[in-house]
Amino acid sequence: MTPNASKTRKIWFVLLKIVAALVIFVLLCVATVFAVDGISSASEQKRLQPYGQHVTVDGKQMNVLLQGDGEDTIVLLPGYGNAAPGLDFQPLIDALATDYRVVVVEPFGYGLSDPTDAERSTENIVHEIHAAVHSLGIDRYTLMAHSISGLYSLDYVNRYPQEVTAFVGLDSSVPSLSEQQIEASDVAPIRWFRDLGFDRLQLKLSADPYEGLAYDEKVVEQLHIMMRRNMYNDTQLNEVVSMYSNFQTGQQQSFPVDLPVLFFLQANHPAVAEWIPEHEKQIANSERAEVVLLDANHYLYRSHPQEIAEGVRAFIKKPN
Repeated sequence: MTPNASKTRKIWFVLLKIVAALVIFVLLCVATVFAVDGISSASEQKRLQPYGQHVTVDGKQMNVLLQGDGEDTIVLLPGYGNAAPGLDFQPLIDALATDYRVVVVEPFGYGLSDPTDAERSTENIVHEIHAAVHSLGIDRYTLMAHSISGLYSLDYVNRYPQEVTAFVGLDSSVPSLSEQQIEASDVAPIRWFRDLGFDRLQLKLSADPYEGLAYDEKVVEQLHIMMRRNMYNDTQLNEVVSMYSNFQTGQQQSFPVDLPVLFFLQANHPAVAEWIPEHEKQIANSERAEVVLLDANHYLYRSHPQEIAEGVRAFIKKPN
């Protein structure tokens, strides 16, 4: 063997050792993340404190939270990916419950509700939510929805016009501002990411969305547990895949002319300049509709619960 060949062989041997070491290091990191996630999840499950009550919908258990005993009812629906609506909405629930009976519905795959394999079409989601509300014996109510639930609510108020007395959107989605199409294959890597425990690491490295807000410390602790429990679950990932078609369906719908509609919107959307104009177009033909702008982010109910509650009271009290 020539000296050059021997030298080249040694270099390749060193490089292989480096690559092998890197592979082992990566595998050890993955194994560590996986193990920590499994141990932590088991520990957190023991510390999880149930809230609300279960109702049966299509043979599965859906969690609902009821608070307040007012004569009028508000049914509150969450935005996409909300880990625990019954806890996340707590400041707004407290602000509304002095005058209303507030019902928070946690759709399948959200909060303490069961997961489901049923297609996450608007039709199915609306059917499931209505079944939960109907099981409680509630037949007249204001429908209040955050984010994507505003899209589902557009279908809901047209299906059940004799039940919904008004609609309140909390920075709710508009069908004309559609999400991009996502295929089932696109979310497969997210499932691997979740199953290996990296979702926990992602949350650990992210800013706490509840820092500095008026949430009880124990509630925040439970919210963090629920975030780690429900993040990227299969039901919510399936909802992402159905989202584009749901927006397309929504573009064929509009609010009933005689339905009172109140929007609370962030005054300065960071990415969509048409956010306010498109909401205004959505209610252009409504007999009674208002838009309230708040200096807040998308989760405006977390930072401005009192302003929203006061606005709702004033709006609902006005004669049609």
